[in-house]
Amino acid sequence: MDFGGTKLLIGEVDAQGNILRRKRYPSGCRTEAEAVRVLKDSLKDYMETVGAEGDIKGAGVGIVGTVDYRNGMWVSMHPKAVSEPIPLSELLQDILRIPVWIDNDVKSATTAEMIFGDGIDSENFIYLNVGTGLAAGFVVDGRILRGSRNDTGEIGHTVSDLQSEDICICGRKGCIEGAVSGYGFSKMAHKYGIRKQLSPQGDLVSVAELYERAKLGEEIPVQILDYAAKSLSCMIMNLVKTLDPEMIILGGGCVRDGYLLEHMRRWLNPDIMCTVIKGIKISKLNPEFIGLLGAAALPIAVHRQECRMS
Repeated sequence: MDFGGTKLLIGEVDAQGNILRRKRYPSGCRTEAEAVRVLKDSLKDYMETVGAEGDIKGAGVGIVGTVDYRNGMWVSMHPKAVSEPIPLSELLQDILRIPVWIDNDVKSATTAEMIFGDGIDSENFIYLNVGTGLAAGFVVDGRILRGSRNDTGEIGHTVSDLQSEDICICGRKGCIEGAVSGYGFSKMAHKYGIRKQLSPQGDLVSVAELYERAKLGEEIPVQILDYAAKSLSCMIMNLVKTLDPEMIILGGGCVRDGYLLEHMRRWLNPDIMCTVIKGIKISKLNPEFIGLLGAAALPIAVHRQECRMS
């Protein structure tokens, strides 16, 4: 179960990462309680209308916000939310009658890279998700770094521009998410007066359209993407000197076609990046389904860890 801000994707995945069946449901929930209702109702509908193929061994949920993955508790939908933690694993186990694990959506995607993606061949890598927002998963010595509240990797809310007066949703000024993300590109397009050209019917601009206009040499799109490429390159080099990864994997819709990565290369200092021996690469996992693969990877990862300890 991949639960995001606008959609819920439920599906079945085998041990090799093949998606057997899936069904999409709208989410768009404003509160945790509403989200839990949508999850439960949609899961019941899936079992009734699609069913389950074969013998399901376990289930996983990748979900937005803060998650106490050790205890199966969903803590909050976003940092400013104040609510009682919800025992989401237990609630869904009552429906499925099998073990259910939950984790933050980006950490779930990082687990997908460990189990099904390029992370199979690395014990030390960084997964950067450049989608609607900007966040990361850090794998060190074969384990995801989690911190005291499982809240590591919120790099979108680190300041990249001390001179900026742009206020982020977190309340700080100059956060990098305001420069490099679907949200950030929309904010920059609004700032420079081209938002209506890129999003005539919605809040978020079309990233593909922004890239196409930049490729054609339009001044403002080029300026927006220069700033984004420089900002993300700086962030990556900071992370390289902090975590010493051998590989960096870029995922999310904003980097899928490789254009932003190619734009970044002139800003990446080779003296710093030489230690990233396996380089920077675009995730081979489809960003439309990496959340589903990440959720399915959670019980697989737990099983493998238990086997190592036994």
